[in-house]
Amino acid sequence: MEMLSQLWSFLGLLTVLQNVLPSQLLSILHSFYQSLQDMLSPYSYLDIPEFNGYCGVDVNDLYRHVNLYLNAVNHPSAAATTRLTLSRSNSSTRVSFTVAPNHSVGDSFRGHSLSWTHHVDSVQDSLDEKRSFILKLPKRHHQAILQPYLDHLTARAQDFERVSRERRLFTNNGHGSYESGWVSVPFRHPSTFDTLALEPQLKKQLTEDLTAFSTGKDFYHRVGRAWKRGYFLYGPPGSGKSSLIAAMANYLCYDVYDLELTKVSDNSELRALLIQTTNRSIVVIEDIDCSVDLTADRLSKSRKRNIKDEDEDAEHNIGRVTLSGLLNFTDGLWSCCGEERIIVFTTNHRDNVDPALLRCGRMDVHVSLGTCRAHAFRVLVKNYLGLDSHPLFEAVDSYVRSGGALTPAQVGEILLRNRGDANLAMKEVVSAMQARILGGGVREFTTNSEPDTLLLRSPESVLVAGGSPENWLSSPGRKKKEGERKVKFLVRLRSLTKSDSVRRGT
Repeated sequence: MEMLSQLWSFLGLLTVLQNVLPSQLLSILHSFYQSLQDMLSPYSYLDIPEFNGYCGVDVNDLYRHVNLYLNAVNHPSAAATTRLTLSRSNSSTRVSFTVAPNHSVGDSFRGHSLSWTHHVDSVQDSLDEKRSFILKLPKRHHQAILQPYLDHLTARAQDFERVSRERRLFTNNGHGSYESGWVSVPFRHPSTFDTLALEPQLKKQLTEDLTAFSTGKDFYHRVGRAWKRGYFLYGPPGSGKSSLIAAMANYLCYDVYDLELTKVSDNSELRALLIQTTNRSIVVIEDIDCSVDLTADRLSKSRKRNIKDEDEDAEHNIGRVTLSGLLNFTDGLWSCCGEERIIVFTTNHRDNVDPALLRCGRMDVHVSLGTCRAHAFRVLVKNYLGLDSHPLFEAVDSYVRSGGALTPAQVGEILLRNRGDANLAMKEVVSAMQARILGGGVREFTTNSEPDTLLLRSPESVLVAGGSPENWLSSPGRKKKEGERKVKFLVRLRSLTKSDSVRRGT
């Protein structure tokens, strides 16, 4: 009781002194006490306010990074924190947390123990709050670990922000020369590399190339190249070009800019739109051969013309996007105004695209998409029907080898329509493949490439880095042997159908 009485007496003395002594003197005494405490303490304390300076209007980016860092997925500090403040914004489905006011959370770096305290003070005569994070770290190792730790924190925060933020799908609104020539909606396309109907080797090549690009900042800077990469996707309608773009965006957590060239008035607006795109984004121009008449530029220049014709052409090029403008968009000086960008061209007819757009440095990776091979077909069956095996898989493989393969869109439509009856769905797929063969089949390809080389054995799913698959050549005896192949295939079909009926006891 005597100790408690002395404590109350001391607190009363402090209250009296606080009311009697001038505020300036109290401030000096408080500063002296803090300095004495810092000098005797084995720890250093670093204050990171929410705003820079005294005006409180310039947001401190390091404060934001600390908040993101403490939100990092599976961060060990979350489990050790006694109290957290949870929140979720309207534009995100992820629940984020921050350390509750005036509570601390521990961390470790290179074997040293550190802690963060979320300090919150009420501003006098105001409803505002003054927030800051206070970092506590060993004073002996202050100089050795502070900068590396902050670099680690910033890198981790940026990675977490990239994967957790809501991705957007942008399209140009026809006003690219204004402050914002893009409008956007949330990008929530469900396509991933796991759901794509692609051969395993092609998936591996694509994911490895995308990973190497996204982690290659130092490499691109060292060799003096802009940090961008071009992908050229070509194949018939329904071969999965748009789904592949969505899978790439989900894999890298990038925004997507769908550029509609018909809405772009001229080259200046095209440059303005490029400047307005953000880093970590995919710029897509679909159906590049149909968007604008680009090959007309090259053809008109190759002809011999008189001065009058040249004047007329110059007048014609005013107020429209030209081939030169698009080339500067892909790899000219204006393409270097941002970092970590992927440019994707798509087309249904590769031969209609001007060769100048496809050379290395503009379109670095060419991906040919087409009909489903055996593995891709099984991926679709697994996705739509939930089946890992079926008696008709062998028949489907025979049809594919005989030229009856269908595009992913065609297979998906049949499976979707009959998803309630797996046997009926498979029978319809087989019937559609048989009709395709009897109706003329598809063009076949042969190659001398080995299966483990960059060129895959399947011509409909081949990734070619920096080039095109010229070695996919038509079989010389195709027309002569086409009739024999159809007869053999029909005989094989009857035997498979008969064996299937026997197994089912019919």
